[in-house]
Amino acid sequence: MLARSLPSWGQEDAKLSAGKGGVPAAAWRTGGAVAGPVAFGCRLCAARRTGTAVRVVRYAPRWERVCARHGRWLLDADADQPLEHLDVRHLPEVTAAQRRWAGVARRAVRAGAEPERVFALAHAVVAWWWEQALNWDRETIWPRRLHQVAGGNAGTDLERWRIVGRDAVVFPEVVAVADALLDPAMAELAWRTSGGMRPRARGEDDPFCRRLGERVDRDWLGPLAAADYGGPLSGWRGAIVRARRGSGPPGWRDDPWHLKREQQPATMAGQLRVMAAEAQAGGSGTRWRATVSAEHRFHITQLLDEAREELAQLRGVQSGTTAEVARTLLERLSQGAELIDRAVLHTAAAAVAAGVALEEAARWSRLPAEELSQILAAGRSED
Repeated sequence: MLARSLPSWGQEDAKLSAGKGGVPAAAWRTGGAVAGPVAFGCRLCAARRTGTAVRVVRYAPRWERVCARHGRWLLDADADQPLEHLDVRHLPEVTAAQRRWAGVARRAVRAGAEPERVFALAHAVVAWWWEQALNWDRETIWPRRLHQVAGGNAGTDLERWRIVGRDAVVFPEVVAVADALLDPAMAELAWRTSGGMRPRARGEDDPFCRRLGERVDRDWLGPLAAADYGGPLSGWRGAIVRARRGSGPPGWRDDPWHLKREQQPATMAGQLRVMAAEAQAGGSGTRWRATVSAEHRFHITQLLDEAREELAQLRGVQSGTTAEVARTLLERLSQGAELIDRAVLHTAAAAVAAGVALEEAARWSRLPAEELSQILAAGRSED
């Protein structure tokens, strides 16, 4: 019974240290790293079954977090914050998404994919959007849900609520994206949009991204999703295309459900630890996120992703006539170099504004200090 309730009990992982007298310590954080996500249980359900309202902690995947009976989203139990649940009684789409996931999981099995990996990729795609959504003027669904789970108004502590409420707020879209990526018609659309056997650059009016936006009830999302270079959605599309082109030996790069470590969304516990450290730094400039605005960080990331996508287009292009190959290489390389140069200047501007000495920023940028100073001054005057 204990082994079934505590999967990490039998793992004998070195991280699961024993307490005094050899009694295993209840280390939920390390247990979760070994056996899977750890969440609070519903106290009302526990009281109904046992007659006592006690704190319950259990291993629970992120698609099993809704207590449909009491309308609660059960939060991660390994984070340093006081809440055990969020009230989702007035968000029926969240409960409906949990019911819908069961059918999506069956579709994944029929398609030969592991439901856990499908969910993880869809969650990463939507979490990627979530980080950018602060700059989306037309996004109204997520702010409404976030204020709802925050008790009516998240404005007084928005950053913390964006961390605590993220998984509940985006859950319906995660399930919808998972369903879409399992749809053979969407894979076919991704293939045709790529140019098939004749690769072409992705444009803003990307049919695949436009259709994906429609499937999450955002018909305006297409151009924004199309600009997602280097993210988990681009990885899925790239794997679909590579597998059909049959270029190179088969491997993980042809697995559409492979999620790179750097693309995995930060957990609530991890984000809250970073937030606490930034607050402790007190805006002294010792931490990048504490001194550089989210908008500026997003712009730098976007430039880097676009440059990465430009360079990724060069795989396998060194075949054909000399003029065709030279033109493709030079156009892509020059565009990538321009994007990287812009990222360097935006990063240098952010560093200097955050208190880094101009001479240091110039040395790291490999630019003369006087030249960098003039460039930054020109940029400020344009603003």
